[in-house]
Amino acid sequence: YGKNTIKFLRLHKEGKKHFVKEVEVCAHLRLTSPQEYLEGNNSLVIPTDTIKNIVLVLAKKNGISSLEQFAIDICNHFMTTFCQVAYVKTYVQEVPWQRLCENGVPHIHSFICVPDGIRFCEAEQCRNGPLVVFAGIKDLKLMKTTQSGFEGFYKNEHTTLPERHDRILCGELFCKWSYGECKDFDFDCIWKKIRECILEAFSGPPDCGEYSPSYQKTVNGIQMLVLSRVSQVQVIEVVLNNTFYNVVDMKNLGLTNDKEVLVPVEAPYGSCACTLGRKKFFEA
Repeated sequence: YGKNTIKFLRLHKEGKKHFVKEVEVCAHLRLTSPQEYLEGNNSLVIPTDTIKNIVLVLAKKNGISSLEQFAIDICNHFMTTFCQVAYVKTYVQEVPWQRLCENGVPHIHSFICVPDGIRFCEAEQCRNGPLVVFAGIKDLKLMKTTQSGFEGFYKNEHTTLPERHDRILCGELFCKWSYGECKDFDFDCIWKKIRECILEAFSGPPDCGEYSPSYQKTVNGIQMLVLSRVSQVQVIEVVLNNTFYNVVDMKNLGLTNDKEVLVPVEAPYGSCACTLGRKKFFEA
């Protein structure tokens, strides 16, 4: 049980310069006894309102140096403060505020919300067990208008999809990864590096791009690049929900439409997912 959608803004000031972190937190506990379920005995139950207040107090006292560290702080607090807590899991996601720039000069106290992917993390721990930390990005919308196709797929009497060697590749990406032994990582730096890998693997070189024969191959390319460049990542999951665009037939309007006007197909949509990890992690 626990408290969901604990939303707050943490404002930090350094002189005239302001820093913001707006987050949403979900904190769940499992107690050492199920007596509140079986017997209606609430003597061990930490009220969910108390859970909410603890999260807010930790934000006030500790600040939010990174999402991952804040999730770790929450787990540590419940494990060290309450002997009746057997397991704690914390989820934190961030509102994507970015500092405004005016003529290239960063503003000291103004921000803009940029929907270029939502950062999130999870931390969980069992009593006498290891602390496990996950991080990720979701709702990241990506598109490239060429260098993508889909050919040579299996066909039968139900197949109506034509083969395409030049199409728009567009999708909404969810990516989640796990760390190995949680050491003193620079979580902000790692997250930014992984996001750069995602964008690079999806798009290819800026002057020519890179051909994608399928959404599946693009997903695998993202995972392989992350694992090759970020040693702290042990397992990475990627889900890519596809958005298709159909070319509008304008013959009746007396026009030739050479893939210049297209309409998105909202539903149904395809989706592909893959989880990839280092061999040593799975052997362990």
